Amino acid sequence: MDVDLRPVRKLRESAAARSAIGPLIEAVCASPADMSRLRVVCDWIQYKQNFREPISSRPIGASDTEIAVDLRRSNDIDVEAAVKHALADPSGLPLEPWVPGRDSCIWRFNALYWQALSEWEQATGKEYEQSLPGGESDARNTEAARELILELFRLWDELAARRALPDELYVLELGVGNGNQARTWLDEFVQLDRRHGRDYYRRLRYLMGDYSPHVLERARLAVAHHGERVSALVVEATRPSITLGFLTGKAFLVYISNVYDNLPTDELAYIHGHTYQVETQAFLNDDDADRIADRFGTSRGGLVPLIDRLLRIGPGLLSESAPDQFPDPGRAVDFWRAVWEALRLRERYVPLEGPGSYQLTGDWTGEILRPLLEADGDVRMHVSNGALASLTGTLPLLHPFGRVECHDLFVTASQQYRTGFYGPGKYDGSVVNWVNGPLLQLVASRRGFGVQFTPFRQRPGSNITTMTAQARD
Repeated sequence: MDVDLRPVRKLRESAAARSAIGPLIEAVCASPADMSRLRVVCDWIQYKQNFREPISSRPIGASDTEIAVDLRRSNDIDVEAAVKHALADPSGLPLEPWVPGRDSCIWRFNALYWQALSEWEQATGKEYEQSLPGGESDARNTEAARELILELFRLWDELAARRALPDELYVLELGVGNGNQARTWLDEFVQLDRRHGRDYYRRLRYLMGDYSPHVLERARLAVAHHGERVSALVVEATRPSITLGFLTGKAFLVYISNVYDNLPTDELAYIHGHTYQVETQAFLNDDDADRIADRFGTSRGGLVPLIDRLLRIGPGLLSESAPDQFPDPGRAVDFWRAVWEALRLRERYVPLEGPGSYQLTGDWTGEILRPLLEADGDVRMHVSNGALASLTGTLPLLHPFGRVECHDLFVTASQQYRTGFYGPGKYDGSVVNWVNGPLLQLVASRRGFGVQFTPFRQRPGSNITTMTAQARD
């Protein structure tokens, strides 16, 4: 039996979590599992809302098993009973077949959250940024905006001196939130431009792109006083060129905040010299399925098609199509929230012939991941398919002297995956995963771009990291 204890700092600080390790090992040893084919992985899951049971099992290929433990919660349960339950035949109500992580219905829930954000916010009584740790995004910061603007002025002055500065100066923001960042940035730009005396504001074209029309409209209102300098566009973050192809080679700055961690991703694992893809299956445990069915007047068997209808047409149309069951959209949102809160994922490891047999994106196979997967023993890591597609689709938009600046949750060294849990976690109605920074570095390098990671200076201690990407000299 292998025991993998992830030494995250919070574990060292929690006597309760440490005290759960002994009873856990005793419970595993007392179970009927074949100890020679068993591995136990102990995590501290930092997200209070997540998709995992405190103790669960994951098949590894056809014969081995991994027992996954959240030490944060295991001290409050009957560990022996939980281990036996985890090793028994799966129970609960499956919402989908076994699929790769990026194809799970959790991402349909994630998409619904942004499409129907106004209904969700009305039901919860708070804007989505209030659900973030600390109640706001770390990336909204006047000092950070000032630094970016002054760096642009320096670059534009140099190009102007060489008569190489275009008439229109494009800046793109992806993931506009409530518009505070754009308002802060543009207001600061106006003040600095007046002092600078070059009248760059007159030539500025600030583009706001977001997946959610509701978010875009709110952001547009926040910057309405900047009038024709600002345009708002609905953009699919994983395919930016579809909407923004006209910008190719023109953007001096692409600013991205808290977007990549909200895009679909698979996971790959390297265990005992073999490569696996992590497959998932969303489900409701038996008690939750029965409770939700009773509350909303349906049968247990009727839950799956009802959830599928919700994900296809949203709460408003669900209410219109089933007025007896959902007399108003608010009732349909209550159903949505109840399912989301109860939603769980089970996982299994499916063997691959090697990293090269996995298709990362349309252009890349998992072969590029080999040095990260095989560098340091057993490991499991995000592939960050959505973030990778977004970055590689954004880089061609840059002016030769342009840059991408992205504030997000990044794993910046592959060894970090051996020491902690990096998602998926739940925010209020959406999914969050840390982004595989070393993978983005590798792929960008193959495209002629350098990628650097630095701490977010304006708020020391924040989990946010700043990624900068620009063409290499």
